[in-house]
Amino acid sequence: MTNDHALPALPTPERVAELRARTAAAFPALRAELETLVRIPSVSNAEFDQAHVAASAAHVAELLRGAGLPDVRVVHAAGADGRRGRPAVLATRPAAPGAPTVLLYAHHDVQPPGDDAEWQTAPFEPVERDGRLYGRGAADDKAGIVAHLGALRVLGDELGVGLVVFVEGEEEIGSPTFADFLKAHHDELAVADVMVVADSSNWAVGTPGLTTSLRGLVDLEVEVQAVDHAIHSGMYGGPVLDAPTLLARLVATLHDENGDVAVAGLHRAADPAVDYDEAALRADAGVLDGVRLAGTGPLTARLWTRPAISVIGFDAPRVASASNTIAPRATAKLSVRIAPGSDPAEAMAAMRAHLEAHAPFGARVTVREGEQGKPFQAPADSPAMQAARWAFAQSWGTEPVDIGIGGSIPFIADLLELRPDAAILVTGVEDPDSRAHGANESVHLGELEKVVLAEALLLDRLAH
Repeated sequence: MTNDHALPALPTPERVAELRARTAAAFPALRAELETLVRIPSVSNAEFDQAHVAASAAHVAELLRGAGLPDVRVVHAAGADGRRGRPAVLATRPAAPGAPTVLLYAHHDVQPPGDDAEWQTAPFEPVERDGRLYGRGAADDKAGIVAHLGALRVLGDELGVGLVVFVEGEEEIGSPTFADFLKAHHDELAVADVMVVADSSNWAVGTPGLTTSLRGLVDLEVEVQAVDHAIHSGMYGGPVLDAPTLLARLVATLHDENGDVAVAGLHRAADPAVDYDEAALRADAGVLDGVRLAGTGPLTARLWTRPAISVIGFDAPRVASASNTIAPRATAKLSVRIAPGSDPAEAMAAMRAHLEAHAPFGARVTVREGEQGKPFQAPADSPAMQAARWAFAQSWGTEPVDIGIGGSIPFIADLLELRPDAAILVTGVEDPDSRAHGANESVHLGELEKVVLAEALLLDRLAH
């Protein structure tokens, strides 16, 4: 079912009740599968043991075989530099004549755990507290794998759609071979009429969300150089400013006095229909008392539909090894989230133009361009989106909220290029308390059960 097709007929209330009961019966085993997945430290960052990523892929493949998929493979793509990508799992089941094909996406790789001291319990040992399962990957995105697996188990032989299941192994390192993977497996992936990406968040515990927009991403490094070699701070300090000071002055031009982005040429999209409670945001983000939030306008606009610029790295002399020296150069790495409707190349050009035009005291500014990822905007009223709204409302007992995500999932744009007329649904397995990428990551088990039921209902409706 593409965006132009009619909305499928509603299943009967009896069918909804039947699938609800099946989901409840299946969920204890699904929770156990999630715990097993969390115990595999599948960190795709090259500094970690990649044997665990391979073990994770192999285990996911076995789970999908057990769910009845006839063709399940662990596959690798070759990147442009010739390096082999991290192991992914690709499983397919052809559609019956006249039935649609649905692609289910999740990823089995996870972020590094960070400082173990910040975790209340060991990051790769799943622990339940107050209805939440804690552990690295419990939410992002091994819960997504379990959501897909659960829907397949609940429907069993009654699954009426064709399937392509793609579980990526390198999402957390930027999907470097994703485009190559799409080319290598084009014929298997391009048959999808609907794509379900289980890698987003819900609005709140008790209220589902459907992600209709994602910001894009450009990142770059900016280096400032003032002198051609290090010099004595006592002999020359005063008329000659050190590079870290100059870089700080340059970075400060990226925002105005209110904290709004001040770079000309960065696009803004329309403000969302819903807003975020400031107290909730402050609590969710751990903002310290007395710290004012930056920017103006609705918080959801600042989070979802306007650009954001962050300094995510800074190279300068370390405090521990500092001497009375004027440093000749300093470098910052900038992460720029761009609004839906933006062009990444135009955003990169705007950043370069701003940084070069605001060189402090005539210092030499060098910009080195990095990654670019396209934003995403889904039609809010497509037949697939309406079917998803119905499924989520049935599962939760309340209507889903259309949300944006300030983060980026650049491969969604690649999926749309693969099949432009397919409907893409970005669904939530996390919630505002999940702390994905941070210490004490968790998933709410009651919400995960609702996600499983919602996906089973969605697949069942699409089959009609």
